Parts: sequence; C-alpha cells; structure tokens
Amino acid sequence: MTDLPRVTYSNVDVDFGAVHAEFDERLPRFERDDLGGTWGAIVGAKRNVLVGVRRDAPSPIDRDLLLGSFTSATSEVLDEAIRTAAGMSMAWAATSTRERVSVVRAFSRTLAQRRFRLAMASLFEVGKSRLEAIGEAEEAVDLSDYYASEVQRNDGYLYPLSRVRDRETTESILRPFGVFAVIAPFNFPVALSVNMITGALITGNTVVFKPAPGCGLSGRMIVEAALDSGIPPGVINLVLGDAEVGHALANHPLISGIAFTGSHAVGMALARAALGGEYAKPIIAEMGGKNPAYVTAQADLDIAAQGIARSAFGLQGQKCSACSTVYVEQAVRDIFVAKLCAFSATLKLGDPRAADTFLGPVQTQETVDRFKAAVDEVPRVGRVIMGGRQITADALARGFFLEPTVVELYEPGPLSRDELFMPFLAIRAVPTLSAALDEGNAVKYGLAAGIYTKNVDELEYFTNKVEAGVIYENRACGATTGAWPGVQSFCGWKGSGVSHKGGLGPYFLPLFTREQSRTIVV
Repeated sequence: MTDLPRVTYSNVDVDFGAVHAEFDERLPRFERDDLGGTWGAIVGAKRNVLVGVRRDAPSPIDRDLLLGSFTSATSEVLDEAIRTAAGMSMAWAATSTRERVSVVRAFSRTLAQRRFRLAMASLFEVGKSRLEAIGEAEEAVDLSDYYASEVQRNDGYLYPLSRVRDRETTESILRPFGVFAVIAPFNFPVALSVNMITGALITGNTVVFKPAPGCGLSGRMIVEAALDSGIPPGVINLVLGDAEVGHALANHPLISGIAFTGSHAVGMALARAALGGEYAKPIIAEMGGKNPAYVTAQADLDIAAQGIARSAFGLQGQKCSACSTVYVEQAVRDIFVAKLCAFSATLKLGDPRAADTFLGPVQTQETVDRFKAAVDEVPRVGRVIMGGRQITADALARGFFLEPTVVELYEPGPLSRDELFMPFLAIRAVPTLSAALDEGNAVKYGLAAGIYTKNVDELEYFTNKVEAGVIYENRACGATTGAWPGVQSFCGWKGSGVSHKGGLGPYFLPLFTREQSRTIVV
C-alpha cells in the first residue's frame, strides 16, 4: 500500500488504477465491520459513553443505509469531558516540545495507516467521491506532519530577545491557553477536524472535540487514532451531538479557546460570545465564502472551463472555497459558456462508491430544498443554462442527488452574493476585469478567488485588487479550490474568518497560544 500514488486535490492527471483496486478490495470489509455500530462519547479512558439520546444517522447516498447509532452527549457527559480535559491541561502543557512533536508524528503515521478507512467514512457520511475522500485522508496525514515540522522549525516558539543588563536573559515564548473546544464541519470531517485538533494539541492545549452531526463515525476514528498513537487519555475527548451541544461546549466556563469551522452566522455568534465574558477567549473561525473566478478575453478558455467546473462541482459545491460565481468578459462569454457546459457534462453524477463518480449527493434535505428555491428564483433574475433538477429515479432515488447547475444572472443579487453550498454556479457577463473585481469584492466573504488570463498586467491587477486570502491564477485543476498543507495557506478575509491568518500555513499554530515574556537574572 505504501507504493500507491498519493491522491491530492491537484494531481488530477495521475493514473489511480492501483488506488481504486485497493479501495475495491477494502470496501466490502468496511461496510461489514464499520457501519451500523452504536457509539457515544470518549471521555478520558472511557471509550464509548452511551449516556444520552441515541439517533440513527443515515447516509446521504441512500437513506436506507445506516452509518450507525450515535449518542448525543448530555450536559453531564459534556461537563465530564471538559473537566477531564481541564484536569489534564497542566500536565500536557508541561510536556516538552520534543515529546509533543513525537506523539503528533506518531498520530500522522497512524492516520496514514488508516487512511482508507477514514476516506470511506468521509465518503459514506458526506457523499464525497472516492478520490476526494482519499485526498482528504491524505491531507489529514500531511496536516499533522506539517504542524510537527512547524513546531520544530520554530524551536517550540521560543525566541531570545535583546538584553539591556548583562546579568539578565530575556526571551519570548508562546504558551497554551488550556482547553480548546474544537467544533468541526460536515464537508471535510477528517481533514478539517485533524487540522484544528492537531493545532491545539501540538501547542500544548487539551481538546474536547465535537464533530458535525452525521459525522460521528469519522470523528470517532480520528480520536481513536490519536489515543492509539500515544496521546494520553483525557488530553483529547470526543462528544457527539447537534448545534445545542456545540453551543454548550463553546460557552462552558472551563473552555479556554474555540476552534470552529462552519457557517458565517454560527462563527460570528461564537466570536461575539467569546468576547462577551470577563475576559476575551481566543476564537479561530473559518466561516465559508462566496468564491469568484474571473475569465478575461485573454484567457485560455479550455483551461478556464476545466478549473471552474472542478471547483464549482467538486464535492457537489459543498466546499467553503467552491467557485460560486464566474465573471466573464462579454467578448468571450458565449464560447466560454459552451466550453464550461461541455466539460461539466463529462463529470459523472452517481453513487460515490463507483470509481468514475465525480459528483455524489449533497448531505441533507435542507440543501435540496435550498437548491430548489434557488433554481425557482432564477427565471426572475436570469436563466438556467444547464441542470437545475434533483435526480429522483432508479438507484439514486433514495439519496440527495442534484444535477450540476449553471445559470446566468442579469444583475448582481443574492444568488451571486450569498453562500449557497450546493452545485450551483452563477455566470455574470461583465465589460472589464475592473468592473468584475468591483462586483466580486462587494460581498461579505473573502476566502478564495481565481483568474484566467495570459496577460501579465491583468494578473498583477487581480493580485493587488482582489479581496481574498487564497488566490489562484490559471489553474486547470481548480479555479478556487485545492489548498494543501505547507503549499497553500487557507486564509479567510472579511466575513470568511476572524483571525485573518490561515490553516495549512505558517501562521496557524500561534493562534492557539498566548505570548509570555520572560526576564531571568543570572
């Protein structure tokens, strides 16, 4: 298995035949052994606390396919998990940088060994295609390893300072806060959970982790991998439940900091609550986006069509960096739209267990309802060019399958400004790149953006004017998506984040710490 090619979000032209063969061999065993269990919290050394209301979690692929039965944490179980993490806080903070790096590297190795199981959990929970799911598991491996390398590179974030007296030594060190609440999203239940968990753990914080509803299977696998790698019981704890459990977790008095990925509304509510107490708690929040792509008259339109379709319809548009709106220069509008629709038509919609599926189902009925409402709105503000329907026939009838949809909007409005999180791409024809950037920047989000042009002056203009933390230029594998640990930081501006520093990059780990200045007389 170690000789298999690595799956990332950008190596789309690699022959993954051996990866698919390995996946096919393992899939029946996963369906037999890992689906359908009864699971609860992990608190300290207790690996399956079944106190609370149990809810069955069906897969969005097929509502008759049960992921398992998951126990929502009661207030007592939640309090026990937080107090357990608090009780381990000082001991974990006192471990050396070398010890924490060693155990996180062991965590990375365990994730690598279990990456196919983690990928399959993501596939069944989210409806993610095979390669997207395997890529996510590979990203989690690289995330934990990259953060270990960052701690080593920065010498544990201990920096000598200048001295003004000969007998004094001065230094600055970044120290942990205590207990971090980690609240994860559904769309990347493995990678983004590992991202926040590892960030907290390797900087000396303990963790109480709540995965998204419907993602208890992958959440449990992550915590088990951490414990099996040598992270002491109680340093990481797992609670399951809905938004009410997440709210109670974030607002518990023993929680020292919050790491959250999810919607703008929830993230901002958590941020306001974190600032509203006797003292401010740190909050690290990534809160989605409305990610534009810009196509000028000097673009390679074949590359633009591929990159935009992959970013718009990968994971069914349920990425916070998914391309949502395309601003295309009027002179090339018709030919670009034709190429975009032609390429999009080649992307297979189907059961993600199949090797050739590109789009699986969206995760919830709520997304289906939002999709139908958006499509119904289009004739009043534009026209549907491609797609627009839910698939309700044959083998896909029991899942939430939506056609990849392209629409043209005649004026800017909610469909080109609000985050929709579904396979719905809006096209806006514009006279100039300047006009396009004015409109594209006039949204509350600022996560990702991409451009297609062979004109170097236009590239420079875009780079200097666009209001986004992650930008891509002329990328066939993804106009706005595809960030990888240590390669592209994933940073949200404006309403897409609160720290304006990104995960996957060099400024993420310090967000989990507070500075202490030390003066020592020798």
